[in-house]
Amino acid sequence: MKFWNYSENGNELRIDGPIDNETWFGDEVTPQAFRRELEAHPGDLVLYINSPGGDVFAASQIYTMLLEREGSVTVKIDAVAASAASVIAMAGTTVLMAPTAYMMIHDPLTCAMGNKADLKEAIRTLDEIKEGLISAYELKTGLDRDTIAKLMEDEGTWMNAMTAMELGFCDGLIDKPESAAPEKAGAKAAMERVSALSSGKIPVYNQAKMAKALIDKLAPKPEPEPERETPEATALRQKLAALCDKYLKP
Repeated sequence: MKFWNYSENGNELRIDGPIDNETWFGDEVTPQAFRRELEAHPGDLVLYINSPGGDVFAASQIYTMLLEREGSVTVKIDAVAASAASVIAMAGTTVLMAPTAYMMIHDPLTCAMGNKADLKEAIRTLDEIKEGLISAYELKTGLDRDTIAKLMEDEGTWMNAMTAMELGFCDGLIDKPESAAPEKAGAKAAMERVSALSSGKIPVYNQAKMAKALIDKLAPKPEPEPERETPEATALRQKLAALCDKYLKP
């Protein structure tokens, strides 16, 4: 199975399917194939995960490979990282999830047959495996072991991206690349302008308003009403007229 893609951002690795120690149907991710690709492509990498999980020991091998790898490992969960796949995700330097992605953790499962001693041994083994899984989750999240153990009990715990981020299983959300920044900035500016328009901070011009303004300008203006003379002004005018008659006329 071919895992690797190449892009301007460097190495991209994809776990897309179940995880197992060997391949049966051709779509399993095996530690052997994973190691070959890791060794052939050194440096930083982005690991996309979309997996229902699988063999816990195979997942542990891949988890350890990623922990020991030189360079940063950015894990991006684009759909689901369930069961053993969630353990692999814990090896990321940074773990991001799509807003629509999910993570699921649960107690380890097995099939057992035999006598009473065989079944007791199976239970003891499952308990030990659970302790190992808790260690991986504890190192990433910082949650105490009892809390993690309770999250794994019964049918396990499904987490959407926001819940996983709140509990420390992931560090953030997958976002658009930097090339989308101008579009995002333009959208933000447009929303700010709409907000300003709705609040009346920016004048809005439309055809109806322009037509009304033009009609208002063309409409005849009413004649201003003559100013009415006050009694004081009348008395003063009469005095001035009397003085003019007395001293200015020949």
